Amino acid sequence: MATGKPAPISPARREAFGILLEVEHGHAHSDDLLRGARVSALSAQDRNLCTTLVMGVLRWQIALDAMIRTLLAKPNARVDLEIRIALRLGAFQLQHLDRIPAHAAIGESVALAKHAGHKFASGMVNAVLRKIAAQAKPQPFSATDLTPKELAEATAHPLWLVERWAARYGLEAARCICEHGQRQPELTIRVDDPALETELSSEGIRLEPGVILTAARRVISGDVTATAAFRSGRLRIQEEGSQLIAELAGHGTRILDCCAAPGGKTLILAEVNPQAQIVACEISPARLEALSKRVAMSPYAERIQVLQGNAEELDAEPGYDLVLADVPCSGTGTLGRNPEIRHRLQPADLERHHQRQCAILRGALRAGKERVIYSTCSLEPEENGEVVAEVLAGAPEWRQVSATGPLQKLRDEGRLTPAGAESLLGRVSANGSLTLLPGAFDSEGSADGFFIAILEKCS
Repeated sequence: MATGKPAPISPARREAFGILLEVEHGHAHSDDLLRGARVSALSAQDRNLCTTLVMGVLRWQIALDAMIRTLLAKPNARVDLEIRIALRLGAFQLQHLDRIPAHAAIGESVALAKHAGHKFASGMVNAVLRKIAAQAKPQPFSATDLTPKELAEATAHPLWLVERWAARYGLEAARCICEHGQRQPELTIRVDDPALETELSSEGIRLEPGVILTAARRVISGDVTATAAFRSGRLRIQEEGSQLIAELAGHGTRILDCCAAPGGKTLILAEVNPQAQIVACEISPARLEALSKRVAMSPYAERIQVLQGNAEELDAEPGYDLVLADVPCSGTGTLGRNPEIRHRLQPADLERHHQRQCAILRGALRAGKERVIYSTCSLEPEENGEVVAEVLAGAPEWRQVSATGPLQKLRDEGRLTPAGAESLLGRVSANGSLTLLPGAFDSEGSADGFFIAILEKCS
């Protein structure tokens, strides 16, 4: 396989290789690239395989690299990036995909190396992958008494993150977080019109109820991106934790979403506040453009004003009775959905995030006159409770209130599922914040991790 004419490369593997290369260079996020025009142009079968390859390699990359390194003639030798990606793609298929023939996984990985300009390294790719093909596939682990180091190795997570989670949440919770991070997340949509569900069913989309919210639906089968509702902007793909943040924000007549892109929470705020005027603020020009297009396609466009602006520099004159500050964060609650985070994030990044998040929350308090919601999709205290505590220490006119009351209100209004209400109410901390860990609902369905704190102006 290492010599002669290169084997043809399937469209799925070719696109997966290109996406992994872009992710490695830090040019884009995998989920954005997988929704791009090139992947959308693939057949449904190739699109599914491309997604499986990209997400699988990123989830298992730490373990794949460790295995590959032991099989190199010189384990500490520098390996060109294109070769590393070709090896990862082949190793992932051989170790984790039962329906891929070994000759296809090996042959196309060798061909990828050649097409990338590394003809003389293709023999090494062939030899390493043949050794991996001869090894036993990894078995799912079920032990609950693993050490953090063993857990990190078994689930391909950075040890420093696993040790943090075990210390803060307990080893069993850390195991659930890690296992959740290795699963393909369920696709969830927002159904704010009963007719939409009927329409999707007629197009072959099979839905099941959400695990937290009654307006959420899990997509069990079918391609929602091929439906008329998705193309027209009437169907919104949005994870349940993200939906809940906007639901919990409550009501107002003048509302600010100060870190609004990609816009899902903005649209829910408009949905549950039919009389409100909403300002959606975003600093990034590219994200602002995407936000503007999404808002323009929604039925709430006339009530939403999209502005470019820095949430850290919001006007000191309070003008909004409700402000949502869903701030940029490390995203450690979304590692199943965004697996490359585990390869990019470093401990020092948390302090950098903390400083920016404090600045945004201070801006939100300046802009708010009644209520501010602070939220992240992070599991790290530096980005969550420590931000709230630091900012409130310098803002005595504000106080944190418990999420219990708003959750009970959502439950009584029928907006939470019974299981969702019970679980969420049991997770409100002593200071009133709400943290949901990844894996909390894995027996019923998938949900990412998030943190929510509700702040109110003292009367």
